[in-house]
Amino acid sequence: MERCQQVCKFLQIPLSVEYVQVDQRASLERAARDARYAAFARHIEEDEVLLVAQHQDDQAETLLLRLLRGAGVKGLSAMATSRAMPKGHLIRPFLSIPREELLRYALAEGLEWVEDPSNQQVVQDRNFLRHEVLKVLRLRWPQASNSIARSAGHMAEALAVLEECAAMDLSAAQTGHAFSWLSLPSLELEVIKQLSDYRQRNALRHWLDEYSRMPDTDHWAGWVALRDATVSANPVWVLEGGEMHRGAGRLWWVSRQWLTAVLTPLQWPEGQSEIQLGGNGQARIIGQRPEGVLDIRYRQGGEVMMVPRRGHRDLKRLLNEHHVPTFLRGRLPLLFCNGQLIAVANLSGLDSAADKRWRFEWTPATSGRRLS
Repeated sequence: MERCQQVCKFLQIPLSVEYVQVDQRASLERAARDARYAAFARHIEEDEVLLVAQHQDDQAETLLLRLLRGAGVKGLSAMATSRAMPKGHLIRPFLSIPREELLRYALAEGLEWVEDPSNQQVVQDRNFLRHEVLKVLRLRWPQASNSIARSAGHMAEALAVLEECAAMDLSAAQTGHAFSWLSLPSLELEVIKQLSDYRQRNALRHWLDEYSRMPDTDHWAGWVALRDATVSANPVWVLEGGEMHRGAGRLWWVSRQWLTAVLTPLQWPEGQSEIQLGGNGQARIIGQRPEGVLDIRYRQGGEVMMVPRRGHRDLKRLLNEHHVPTFLRGRLPLLFCNGQLIAVANLSGLDSAADKRWRFEWTPATSGRRLS
């Protein structure tokens, strides 16, 4: 850090120093990398570019690491020359240049740098590959790093083809549905089921990558159980960033943040047409506010609602008639007036007064994306 401070002071450019917390429960190298890129993301603005100095030898090490972990095509494509960040882009301009070539240039130009002492330790997997494995490979195959990095390029091309295929399959499955107001990613289940098993996994990997880390091969049994469950079942595929559910003929991605938001009853203040629902978005009354004491509650079981021309009906039956997915039922705001259930948000025929003088509308919270 002192070296960075000296250089930035000499060049008169600003320096930001970030101290990060590394999750010790995961792989230390992976956790440190995640923390590092999260720090980068906090400082890159729109239309800005971050240049990083990974070179060809780093690329070869990355492919070997992922090969030994049983990675698929995406993992074996190793590091991309460029990648989008939440804002701006990250560029790796030296990926095709061997370390020795960069070192020769640095020495010839009299450049100064700082060697990280930890780079010499072989306890870390990457350092072990660098100092022990690749060293031996180069004795037999001097161009080993170049060849391995070239294979990563071939994998990147294969990945591009798979992503194009996934995009076509997902486009066919991203159909309209009765719950368009629900701000959760979803796909039409039957469209996905018509694909081969390989294309199903390919499409879902592409889709879920925005929301969660991909499971290992064995964990894909959760997808098969979800896909093949009976219509009356309520299967859940639990992943790192959240859960995949089935409902209303669709697959739904529900983030961990969306699932864990605390839902508490709220009294609706007089004179207000909108109310914030904590981690559950916001609700509003459009039109003439019903007279009486209004409050928002959530389903507990046993609720009954008066439906015009049908009399009193169990809420459970009404939700079944509207094909409301099971995971949504406990989050759907219910409007009570003087202790009586008078409306269910966003469900046609249940969300308004009989004479249509008001309507109860809900804007759910969004389902969070991950920093991929």
